[in-house]
Amino acid sequence: MAERPDEEVVAIENVSKLFPSTEGRSTWALLDVSLSIRDGEFLCAIGPSGCGKTTLLNLIAGYIEPTRGELRFDRIPISRPAPERGVVFQEYALFPWLTALRNVEFGLKMQGMAKSERRERASEALKLVGLADAAQRYPFELSGGMRQRVAVARALVNRPRILLMDEPFAAVDALTRASLQTELLRIWREVGITIFFITHNIEEAVYLGDRIVVMSPNPGRIQETVDVDISRPRDRSEPEFGRLYAKVNGIFHSQGNPAS
Repeated sequence: MAERPDEEVVAIENVSKLFPSTEGRSTWALLDVSLSIRDGEFLCAIGPSGCGKTTLLNLIAGYIEPTRGELRFDRIPISRPAPERGVVFQEYALFPWLTALRNVEFGLKMQGMAKSERRERASEALKLVGLADAAQRYPFELSGGMRQRVAVARALVNRPRILLMDEPFAAVDALTRASLQTELLRIWREVGITIFFITHNIEEAVYLGDRIVVMSPNPGRIQETVDVDISRPRDRSEPEFGRLYAKVNGIFHSQGNPAS
């Protein structure tokens, strides 16, 4: 983990995002959201579809701009995407005609990095996610969990300060999901990176997060932020885990959210 866990890396102040409609009825995806993401923390965000979780992630990534309010990274306003903010989506989005290694090094190639350096960095990233032996395999030769680990390596190869993850494990089976969660926690500890992780799964949020942001829809707002005061490694069968799950579940359903 980072040495300065209380230092703010992302500041979100009174941010709102309005999406215009072709029918003339605009929609507030987010309204007056304020949030601080601390250096080195694992922050999870949960909420039903339409609560603005992905919109918030896209704002932090710099893919879109707020209608009003301000977002800052290391005290500098966010105005565009940048390598220090890596993104991992639910869809793997790997190039099927490239090997795992070349998928990971593709972004570095586009930046003009020399072949020897980008190859070395891509190999290190694949080793970090446990796929050193799969470097020359193509996406169709990899399982869903392996493809998602390649996607994580592709984000990590840029050596970002924060990893933004939009339901990255939603498309895999339960056993693979549990394995990927364990691997992600190992990488988080080893690299000392900050992670902002979106999920629909309350158990996943309690297992992974230092804090959990519970969001509500129409318009998207932060309903409550919960500190996860359980030591690591966490055991899902322990009473404290069940207590936190029940607490977050109660907050989640207090606004009539559907079952998670």
